[in-house]
Amino acid sequence: MRIDISGLPAERLRFAASPLAELTAMLHVLAEPGHHPQLAGRAADVWAGLRPELAERLREAEFLWRSSRADFLVPARPRPTLAEELDDVDLIDDETYVTAALVTTCGSNRVHFGAPSPLTDATARERALDLAQARGALQEAFAERLLADPAAVRARVRQTLEQCADAFFDAAWADVAVRLATDLRLKNDLLRRQGIAAALASVSEALTLAPGGDRIEVDKLQDNATTARGGLTFLPTVFGHPHLVVIHAPGWQPVVQYPVARTTQPVPLDTVTQRLEALAHPVRLRLLRTLARGPPYDRRAGRRLGAHASRGLPSPCRAAPRRPADVPARRPLRPLHRERPRPHGPRQRPAHGRTALSGLRRASSASRISTSRPSADSSSLSARVAALATTPKAVWPVNAPPKGNSSAR
Repeated sequence: MRIDISGLPAERLRFAASPLAELTAMLHVLAEPGHHPQLAGRAADVWAGLRPELAERLREAEFLWRSSRADFLVPARPRPTLAEELDDVDLIDDETYVTAALVTTCGSNRVHFGAPSPLTDATARERALDLAQARGALQEAFAERLLADPAAVRARVRQTLEQCADAFFDAAWADVAVRLATDLRLKNDLLRRQGIAAALASVSEALTLAPGGDRIEVDKLQDNATTARGGLTFLPTVFGHPHLVVIHAPGWQPVVQYPVARTTQPVPLDTVTQRLEALAHPVRLRLLRTLARGPPYDRRAGRRLGAHASRGLPSPCRAAPRRPADVPARRPLRPLHRERPRPHGPRQRPAHGRTALSGLRRASSASRISTSRPSADSSSLSARVAALATTPKAVWPVNAPPKGNSSAR
């Protein structure tokens, strides 16, 4: 997806919050809670508290926000309140409104609803109804009502959105308003101080500025292009996470709705202090050194440390929060969980010749033992011996250090 911004003044690229776009994102969560598992519980609570009439209204118009968003539900010129944005939607002419609604209802391309209009041309009308019928009975019924009486459907959709505001959205908007304002402050500051490229990088990794600076490239499956002659609007969303929505159509100003980065709960200061004390304790360093030599049993690790493995740890190490260990065995081995560094090239000479030589001696000894009985895997053993000669020291098993190598101790 490419958005042409050549000649676009800096003040025409704006970051703003939209109550209507956030309500649409929340309605998408209600329609597709499986796409948002972190909000599934909240969606279930909302559905449980809805009046049956409002729930029926949402189901009959969910095509406007379920798979994609209708263009008029993601405004390019956001207003402070939902009522003001709904007033702007009322100013859209019927032909534009119906075309945008049919795109999401029929799940088709905008080419099918260009000129002539389905409101005035019988052939275009039949094509729209056929496409809606192919999607399902509910889509067909909605499309028939929309084409027969656009004003009534528009009024019903607005009433549904206003009832959603009273039922659950006003409280939800108050909860997310601070997060949206914080994100907007950050984005506008980046745009003003560091330019468009830095602002796009903070929005999403899927947004990049072309080398010439005249085009924004969006890494999405859509292979389309649009022009932001009148401006480009970025709308943050909390309930729309993790979707990156791009609204573009002939006659519409492009809009990008991006998810606000999620913040984790801060760790209490007392917990941080306990963890730092545990990390800096000398007994922990000795324990790590013991585990690095190989996964020992609890009793053996206790003998090496001079204390019982469970009751002999110092108090800072016992008091610090730790991850629970998965030790179902009666005599569990305690491994050291860490990532081993990978070699940087296909063929690297080992850092120490003695390490590779010791490995070859072990492989040769294993080869002599295996020749005393028939084996069908002699070729794979030869391949292992050849691989040992080119394996760097960084990837040797930590639980079997070569004998005589002082650097492994």
